[in-house]
Amino acid sequence: MALTSRLSRVFPRRAPSTATPARAPSRTRTPGPTTPTARAFTQSLSAPVQIYRSTSTDPYLNLSIEHHLLQHSDPASTILFLYANRPTVVIGRNQNPWLEVNLHQLRQGLGPPLQSPSPSPSSPAGGQTAQQQEDASPGTNAAPIALVRRRSGGGTVFHDAGNVNYSVICPPAVFDRDRHAEMVVRALRRLGVLRARVNGRHDIVVDVGGEGGIDGDGGRTGGGVQTFKVSGSAYKLTRTRSLHHGTCLLSSPNLGRVSGLLRSPAEGFIKARGVESVRSPICNVGVGADAFVEAVVREFRTMYGHGTARTQVVGEEEALATEGVVKGVRELTTPEWIFGQTPQFTFSTCPTEDDARERPPSVDDLPDGFQANFTVRHGEITSAAVSGLEYHDLTRQRLHYIQDWKRTLARASPTPVDTDVAGDWLNHMFGIETAADKASGAVAEMAVGMISDSIVGSIRDGDGTP
Repeated sequence: MALTSRLSRVFPRRAPSTATPARAPSRTRTPGPTTPTARAFTQSLSAPVQIYRSTSTDPYLNLSIEHHLLQHSDPASTILFLYANRPTVVIGRNQNPWLEVNLHQLRQGLGPPLQSPSPSPSSPAGGQTAQQQEDASPGTNAAPIALVRRRSGGGTVFHDAGNVNYSVICPPAVFDRDRHAEMVVRALRRLGVLRARVNGRHDIVVDVGGEGGIDGDGGRTGGGVQTFKVSGSAYKLTRTRSLHHGTCLLSSPNLGRVSGLLRSPAEGFIKARGVESVRSPICNVGVGADAFVEAVVREFRTMYGHGTARTQVVGEEEALATEGVVKGVRELTTPEWIFGQTPQFTFSTCPTEDDARERPPSVDDLPDGFQANFTVRHGEITSAAVSGLEYHDLTRQRLHYIQDWKRTLARASPTPVDTDVAGDWLNHMFGIETAADKASGAVAEMAVGMISDSIVGSIRDGDGTP
């Protein structure tokens, strides 16, 4: 039975939305680890030690499976959940997508890599650095990139099939920010990445080059040593459960694109209340996904004394038959969650009392005398001042639904005003592409289009949200 038909029987659709029609996605099934079992994952939530691996590459679905495990597993249990996603930018719960992400590049997607990374553990860092990869311009057949706001804190990360994500859920009494990162380090060392370690920021890094010494933060110094981040972590703590999840770069072909994708043109104009990401040089460790999964599972079993705990493989249809998972998917895929949960921020084209920084050179592209200052809270403009307009009440507009700043500025003035240059500039800052561009629409529509390309598009389309 087709998945969409099956879903409509289990979870009846509401009125259809105006989202971009879903296209049949091309999905890669991740091979399961040794000795998997096919029983329903919801039947084991009371077991003391649980191990799961998802075969889906859909980020909204995988994060919803994780959230279901967090909410519904026995409070005394300890869980390991492993999965890989299709190309995705994941921002933290309290982050700002206009600040953290180049939304134009996100819309353009990823072109084919010019070369495949060599997954050889014998290379200096166990793999490739971002500087060793050539960048390729996206083409007409560029793979879409999903934009996801997760439920945990932390910074922005990029996912693709070349990295594996791990989640550990445990009782708060045994939670420690380094405990399970050290578990992953032991797995990497078992696979030949001998210079992997956990740094003072709880990230997993790999040292490349001369031995050097150890600094006060546990980092290596001198001797020509370079340190590359291969795994970052985020956390969610509740009264009864603790979640630590992270990603490990194994063989991503897109390292050369990550820096540009995670650098917004509006960065120098935004002052945000939320959490800003800390940029670090990155590299691949150069091991295969199955080998990594097996090594992490082995370390997890050893740590918790359950050497016979089986790995349960969770498929898409099985996950989507769980109402709590579907509810999570629907929440994660609304523009109101992705953009509307953004903490308050200000955008200003010139220094202000609250943000005295010099503005980037791109401000020189604006017409002489044009200044704009917005305050945005949860995606809604709460105050706005735009010079050169006789009337400039732009408040109560939702930033992620603005389709063209040229039209928005023109409507804000009762008299004719030349807004083309300023409007194009603001479109670029906020990731908006107009009808003259290859892809048109507000960033909310862009996000919905990316979602509709996924397996969960059928769920979201039946939710009736804009």
